[in-house]
Amino acid sequence: MKVALYARYIEEAYRQQYQQLCDILHNNGVQTEEVVDSLPQGHYDFLFSIGGDGTLLSSVHLIGRRQIPVIGINFGHLGFLTTAGRFDTATLVTDLLAGRYSIESRTLLHVLSNQPHHPIDTFVVNEVSLHRLLEGGTLLSTDLYVGDDFVATYAGDGLIVATPTGSTAYSLSCGGPILTPDSHCFVITPNGTHNLTLRPIIVPDSAVLRLVTHPQNQPFNLCTDSRRQHLPCGTELTLTRESFTLHLVRLHNQSFFTSIHQKLGWNF
Repeated sequence: MKVALYARYIEEAYRQQYQQLCDILHNNGVQTEEVVDSLPQGHYDFLFSIGGDGTLLSSVHLIGRRQIPVIGINFGHLGFLTTAGRFDTATLVTDLLAGRYSIESRTLLHVLSNQPHHPIDTFVVNEVSLHRLLEGGTLLSTDLYVGDDFVATYAGDGLIVATPTGSTAYSLSCGGPILTPDSHCFVITPNGTHNLTLRPIIVPDSAVLRLVTHPQNQPFNLCTDSRRQHLPCGTELTLTRESFTLHLVRLHNQSFFTSIHQKLGWNF
């Protein structure tokens, strides 16, 4: 077995646990390769994302279309997407070697822009979100189209389009619903909308979504997962389901709902 180890930063207090993970892998005959900015060509059975959810999102962009299963080991705080904690690495490696795991296929979003000077052609794991520049004080107005159908104009702080994976992140904090990973849909959640009757809406992930910002808007911020950039008013974004998926490893005693119970505190 060969695995890639990816960590954006290991705090000094966690160095011992990281070294223990490396020792456990080596003692079990697992070949490891530490990666930083890019993933070398070649075969990897798994990529270990060592950190929190932000590190895991970055690791998926290292993998891209290569479909390498991702194992998140939580060296951060909440770690909702992670598979194991930093003290659970011995059990994790034992289960992997014994084949006691499953792979969840997570839908991704593809994002395109109409701006030749600000080209965007990327995918996201969690969400695409538009934000007004707060120092300007002007609401951000965005028209939403689902296919050829006009849905509404959202005027407010911004708008979020989340995958099922992202439904437990920023969208949830703005009042959006939780989607199960196999729900095959996206959720569109307004952020601080001026019209209180505009509520989150769920659409099938087969839909083509268009977000058209009004020309009179000020420039705004676009966030694709953890990446942020300024875009000019009048920008149009097209969102579709990505042609490939994220392969997320779950151990035999884990499910989406055990994560809900343990990490969001349900039933406690």
